[in-house]
Amino acid sequence: MDTDQLIRTLAADNAHRERPVGFALMLALLAAAPVSLLMFFTELGVRPDVMTAMRNPFFDLKFAVTLALAIAAIAVSLHLSRPEASLRGFGWLLLAPVGILAAAIGGEMMMPQRMPMMTRMVGKNSSVCLVAIPLLSLPLLAASLIGLRHGAPSRPAVAGALAGLLSAGLAATLYASHCTDDSPLFVATWYTIATALVAAIGALVGAKWLKY
Repeated sequence: MDTDQLIRTLAADNAHRERPVGFALMLALLAAAPVSLLMFFTELGVRPDVMTAMRNPFFDLKFAVTLALAIAAIAVSLHLSRPEASLRGFGWLLLAPVGILAAAIGGEMMMPQRMPMMTRMVGKNSSVCLVAIPLLSLPLLAASLIGLRHGAPSRPAVAGALAGLLSAGLAATLYASHCTDDSPLFVATWYTIATALVAAIGALVGAKWLKY
């Protein structure tokens, strides 16, 4: 192969680079979102008293927690999609939803309550929560793993777990509009268990699917 042909070959290879991971992840999530939305509105739907519930700050805080988790997980997963990246300097982002939730629990504890703490924690929809969030997460998790596959994470299981966190965060945002349990204690218990389940699935699948 002469020099001119080598240059043309290298230029052709450069012209067909993979899409950036962030762009691929965005497209995959946009493709999966209608599936999760269809599942939500077919089986659950928005709670009937949503307009009244919006006056309750703890109802609004549910969305702050779930969206903070999704945004933080997206940022960290995109960072880890590079082979040389580590959690150092980025892992603290995942503490944002924890901080919001801890502040919400503290605020609720300082308010006079009509129901005992255990009643607020158990709530009325714990079983629905444990099923709905993982199921709504599945299309988003598949999309997240497909998007992150465009990168080259050196720790595929961790990247898969983060895909689970971002998927669960988005799914929990949907579910929060249906859930009538607004106590931060309920969110800290059942949303966390459901999210951990999705993260575990993401880690198991990502360990193989994201390996390069």
